Amino acid sequence: MDETLVPGAWVRHPTQADWGLGQVQSAIRNRVTVNFEHTGKVLIDSNVVTLTVVDPDHG
Repeated sequence: MDETLVPGAWVRHPTQADWGLGQVQSAIRNRVTVNFEHTGKVLIDSNVVTLTVVDPDHG
């Protein structure tokens, strides 16, 4: 698991830019729940998708 994917971290999905900025809600092993601004909550398998951690003020 990516140690930066902790609850509260801000992320972007690498291939779904239209989902907008997301905030990690939970991260248990490879299962990461993210609440995206335009899509809502999505369960991500971090073994399949590498989320990009961003600074919400610049990301």
